[in-house]
Amino acid sequence: MQSRPASSGPASGAKRRVKVLLPLPLDGAYDYGAPPELPVEAGDFVLVPLGRREEIGVVWGEGDRGPAAIAESRLKDVQHRFDLPPLPEVARRFVDWVAHYTLNPPGVVLRMAMSVSAAFEPPRPIVAYRLGGGLPPEGFKLTPQRLRVLELAKAGPPRSLVELAREAGVGTTVARALADAGMLEAVTLPGSLPPAMPDGLRPGPALSADQQAAADDLRARVESGKYSAALLDGVTGSGKTEVYFEAVAAALRAGRQALVMLPEIALTAPWLGRFEQRFGAPPVEWHSELSAKQRRLNWRAAGDGSAKVVVGARSALFLPYPNLGLIVVDEEHDGAFKQEEGVIYHARDMAVVRAHLGGFPIVLSSATPSLESSVNADTGRYSRLHLPARHGGAELPKIEAIDLRRHRPPSQRWLSPPLRDALTETLAQGEQAMLFLNRRGYAPLTLCRACGHRLECPRCSAWLVEHRLIRQLQCHHCGYAVKAPETCPACGAAGELAACGPGVERLSEEVAELYPKARVSVMASDTITGPLAAGEFVRAVTEREIDIVIGTQIVAKGHHFPFLTLVGVVDGDLGLSGGDLRAAERSFQLLYQVAGRAGRAERPGRVLVQTADPAHPVMQALVAGDRDRFLAAEAADRKRHHMPPFGRLVALIVSAGDPAHADATARALARTAPRGGALGGDGVEVLGPSEAPLRLLRGRHRRRLLLKAPRGMDVQSLLLDWLAQVPVTGDARVQVDIDPYSFM
Repeated sequence: MQSRPASSGPASGAKRRVKVLLPLPLDGAYDYGAPPELPVEAGDFVLVPLGRREEIGVVWGEGDRGPAAIAESRLKDVQHRFDLPPLPEVARRFVDWVAHYTLNPPGVVLRMAMSVSAAFEPPRPIVAYRLGGGLPPEGFKLTPQRLRVLELAKAGPPRSLVELAREAGVGTTVARALADAGMLEAVTLPGSLPPAMPDGLRPGPALSADQQAAADDLRARVESGKYSAALLDGVTGSGKTEVYFEAVAAALRAGRQALVMLPEIALTAPWLGRFEQRFGAPPVEWHSELSAKQRRLNWRAAGDGSAKVVVGARSALFLPYPNLGLIVVDEEHDGAFKQEEGVIYHARDMAVVRAHLGGFPIVLSSATPSLESSVNADTGRYSRLHLPARHGGAELPKIEAIDLRRHRPPSQRWLSPPLRDALTETLAQGEQAMLFLNRRGYAPLTLCRACGHRLECPRCSAWLVEHRLIRQLQCHHCGYAVKAPETCPACGAAGELAACGPGVERLSEEVAELYPKARVSVMASDTITGPLAAGEFVRAVTEREIDIVIGTQIVAKGHHFPFLTLVGVVDGDLGLSGGDLRAAERSFQLLYQVAGRAGRAERPGRVLVQTADPAHPVMQALVAGDRDRFLAAEAADRKRHHMPPFGRLVALIVSAGDPAHADATARALARTAPRGGALGGDGVEVLGPSEAPLRLLRGRHRRRLLLKAPRGMDVQSLLLDWLAQVPVTGDARVQVDIDPYSFM
């Protein structure tokens, strides 16, 4: 590890104290002694004793020396400092900021930045082989297989015997024999090699005038090295990715790291291909589908700065970047950026904070910006860069609503006559179609026709979804699965269990009956399980090996299929009901995004949306293509009711194994709730408690309270005072969700 300047340290004769924050749900950092022979500085990763075990933590600063400080005789010493770059000061400030904002112990937030325990061990050296200088031993025959291995070893870098054998198309024993004979020489390589370097000087594609203006703006922001926030607002197919790639190139030229956040793992496959084509090398990935080894390597590469560009899901925000100079949040409106478990946070909003703390620009990109970002752009907090037209002259698709009250599908069928006619016409022209239904599985409900019993999850207040392909009923909330029964569990009737409503599997069954010669494939999160599967699916569609794509929301984003000219939305009303604050906004975003998959090349696109309520504002805005009028009306409605982004919301979710215990805790919170005066101030209102829409989740009974407050209020201080008055006992838990996105 590099030498460092000496610390100012304590007065002569006193042991130096340091605070060490541990990735645990503790009150704060603990004081430890820093032995003179083990100098440590803020940010160092260290090993310290905690009770009878040892824990890895981060030096958070100097320790306490006041009257309340722990006695020096009881002070335990730091045991080891890891040979890793320190956690940067801006990253430590970010951990503290997120902890304060979300009302979590800072150690719990730190745990997200230290999520790869194996990364703290040095990588093991790799034994590789190159061409040796000796002659073959007497009697050693140079067979054609052995010669192929030797030619590879001569031409390329040192490789393992397994790699040499695989590339030569021979067995490992052939390569081993050459090594034993001295024809291959063993060399020791470092345990990890730096990732490939994307080239910021590599020229990009020709841009339109609108794209070039936006790219020039973003490039100037990166070169300034100052904080700014820009909303890259462009219609689907307008080339937003190529525009923000110019900002990434500017960050590379400036010697800074860049982070691109994507909401879905399935989006990364086509995106990675475009990135490598643009920059000549892949970025470093960060998501849950990586192997343990790759996570270790990528965490270290992000931390030592050799990962120049990282693409990842929301957790990539907490990697220990030493030199971050740009964040891009692609599809910034997407709900997948909200984490609902553990530390509850919205990665888009926290990314803006991270950029502000680091003093560098952030780009939020979307064809359907969130109302929060749109209002921020309208009020001048963000700059808006607008791309009003599709790239290359492609036209936006025509969107039509099919009134299901007039054009009813046949019984137990889900495609209306106009949509079937459009499918027939599209296939006859040799073009591709997409059917969108945001329901996984075969059917969302299984009902007994004899007694009316509905099959529910035993651990959640949710119906079990039938997945006929794997012959299971599954809960999409807790993962519970059971084999589909042959008789009703309630009345014992045989042959009376009926599937109610369609999922993508059932829709696929209907399409196969209507078009037996068509090649049909389903794209859903349980059929596309990672970037590799997504990449293969995209390849098959692009190369026209699939005629009809049937998919859930993962088909709505980021895909470019030149021959896909028809999109049919099977249930446009799904998601509009339920009283959710963002129901209309989310439905519009999703339907607009899926509509944008049609007609992205020279062939014109057409979108048909089946709905039982064509007069709904969402349907009217879609058909008229008037996104801005819809957003303005939605903003006016939110403002009238003091809802976000014109007011603050905080959800308190009380849960317990016993419903009475959950009720008692929720009532205690309600009795002490701030309602004006010294605690609350003007404009504070607390609603509830009431049963959560998902009143039972993973075996825990749930109650909700909702706090409404003016936009500028410090709700964190308000909540800390409120929660301190209510002891939470037994297995009860109170989860705080600042700025809730879901109301389940």
